[in-house]
Amino acid sequence: MTTLIMNVAGWTGVVLLLLAYILVSTRRVDGDTFTYQILNITGALLLIINSYYFGAYPSVGVNIAWIGIALFTLIKIIRKQKISAQP
Repeated sequence: MTTLIMNVAGWTGVVLLLLAYILVSTRRVDGDTFTYQILNITGALLLIINSYYFGAYPSVGVNIAWIGIALFTLIKIIRKQKISAQP
């Protein structure tokens, strides 16, 4: 049962990352939007869980980096919104 859950988590992560890529590639969202970055973070987190469970540590590493990049971008987005909201 655990293996099934890990596989579902992994495939869901793949779908979310591909969805994010499709959305940005077709210009339905911009790369510096909250939506795009949340899709990246969620997809990468699910792939980290899956990869760690199956011992695919290089994949764990690259997805940790992926999340780091997305978090860095989210912080920039939030700071920009705070500056824009000031009177």
